[in-house]
Amino acid sequence: MWHRGPILNLMDKPKIVAYLKPTCGWSQGVRAVLRKYDLPFEDRDIINDPDQRQEMIEKSGQMLSPCVEIEGRMLADISGEEVEAYLLAKSLVQTNDRKPDAPTNQPCAHEMPQASPLHFRV
Repeated sequence: MWHRGPILNLMDKPKIVAYLKPTCGWSQGVRAVLRKYDLPFEDRDIINDPDQRQEMIEKSGQMLSPCVEIEGRMLADISGEEVEAYLLAKSLVQTNDRKPDAPTNQPCAHEMPQASPLHFRV
């Protein structure tokens, strides 16, 4: 007799391929949302693997990342918050109270606004 436990749940989870940068804030936000909902995903490194970057560009029709493909639907240039909203809207996940383990809507460090030094006139 079949046991309808975790095996069925794993099969019910959406197929997700995430085209991400290793350390970018936007990419970390996408990973955090997928971890929040315990969703398995393929983490494709678009910085260190030019073939993955090229595949992302061909599938998304543009060069900005992150891009996340969920059940064959490409979400281009997307934040973790937007991925979460999509997953909830499509009923692919149920709302939960877990907090993401990283900010879900934050740019990469080099894109953060830099503090300007203060200059006082004397």
